[in-house]
Amino acid sequence: MNDLLRFPTAVRRDPKIEAWFSDFADPFRLMTRTWFERMRACGADVRELLHDGCPVACVEDAPFGYVNAFKAHASVGFFHGAMLADRAGLLEGTGKRMRHVKLRPGKDLDDGALSDLIEAAYHDIRRRLSLV
Repeated sequence: MNDLLRFPTAVRRDPKIEAWFSDFADPFRLMTRTWFERMRACGADVRELLHDGCPVACVEDAPFGYVNAFKAHASVGFFHGAMLADRAGLLEGTGKRMRHVKLRPGKDLDDGALSDLIEAAYHDIRRRLSLV
């Protein structure tokens, strides 16, 4: 549990993230805004930063989620997603820890299930922080 990734530069609201979302020409960035807002709303201890070019949500300085936009899709990702219960089968990826949900125009998405994953990721990182 002591191997948590930490971002000591995370802040309550990072103006670089608003700039990232202000690219209205990129429809995939716009698809992710709602989900990042849900991460922000998880609790008063949520901090954020732009890391590797994408918005990241943290509890204090420990990341739990991110959003990103690509040429053909957008994604909502989780730093410890491999450990999350995913009853709807939304998560993709095969890495040791990280998983993501792909968002594509015209493809139905179980909004409730994705909201549940965000909430679960938030509570999971809070639990991990309490063990450190």
